[in-house]
Amino acid sequence: MYTIDEDAVLWSAAGEDREDRSLLLLLHGYGSNEADLFQLAPFLPLEPVLASLRAPLVAPFPIDGWSWYPVDQPGQPDSAGLADSTASVLAWLDALPYTPDSIGLLGFSQGGAVAIELLRAAPERFSFAVNLSGYVSDIPQPGDAALAERRPTVFWGRGTHDDVLPFEAVAHTTEWLPQHTRLVGRIYDGLSHAISQQELADVRGFIERQL
Repeated sequence: MYTIDEDAVLWSAAGEDREDRSLLLLLHGYGSNEADLFQLAPFLPLEPVLASLRAPLVAPFPIDGWSWYPVDQPGQPDSAGLADSTASVLAWLDALPYTPDSIGLLGFSQGGAVAIELLRAAPERFSFAVNLSGYVSDIPQPGDAALAERRPTVFWGRGTHDDVLPFEAVAHTTEWLPQHTRLVGRIYDGLSHAISQQELADVRGFIERQL
């Protein structure tokens, strides 16, 4: 199993200030690092504590980039790697010295795929998920039935000009999410594989409604 580097985690609050509050995990995309999504902090609600994790694998490119799982093509994740990354995040949560009031997930691209896998692996542990320019793996999971029963709310945002997400992955995710979650879907005209100001505003409003 992979391991989350505790020393690399970026927190928005320190020590005792993390207790008795909601926790929002930030999961960056392929080839990026923990500082990437942490830059979104000013655009996110103040209530939850943010914890931005570094993916456990060194990406082949670019330099100083990290990856949640090996991938030959976007939308076709390495199943063992995806499972190991999911397990590593759950183990990291288990090791926290306190229990958050609730836990939400926010991931971009690869991180978005991991966010959904965490919901599938432990649907009882997470209140909601935000999947930005990501997808759902087409590999069935044991927790899928429980997730469909629980139906947490998921925000899925993507752009019309995203040339990284394959059509097949988008089609599968479009069908799968409404069957297993309460989907809040947004499509942004002209947006590439990125996050826009409008999307950030929508995400902030979504998270505020969940808290």
